[in-house]
Amino acid sequence: MTTLFLAISGHSLISALLYIIVAGLIFWLLWWLISYIALPDPFGKVLRVVLAVVAVLFLINWLLGLAGTPFISW
Repeated sequence: MTTLFLAISGHSLISALLYIIVAGLIFWLLWWLISYIALPDPFGKVLRVVLAVVAVLFLINWLLGLAGTPFISW
């Protein structure tokens, strides 16, 4: 486990954490907007599911990127 910590520099870890915080705020704002608009039930639920799937894929890709093998290269 210590080899993973040695492979990640402090600057890149701080920038990655800020990236995750900003992405989380964007996710939360989109989630709030969908609730605020009050779309009819099937459309709102589908948008929330799509948003949740995109957020989970983003987090998985970020974590795999820390390990060195992301499945989506931006």
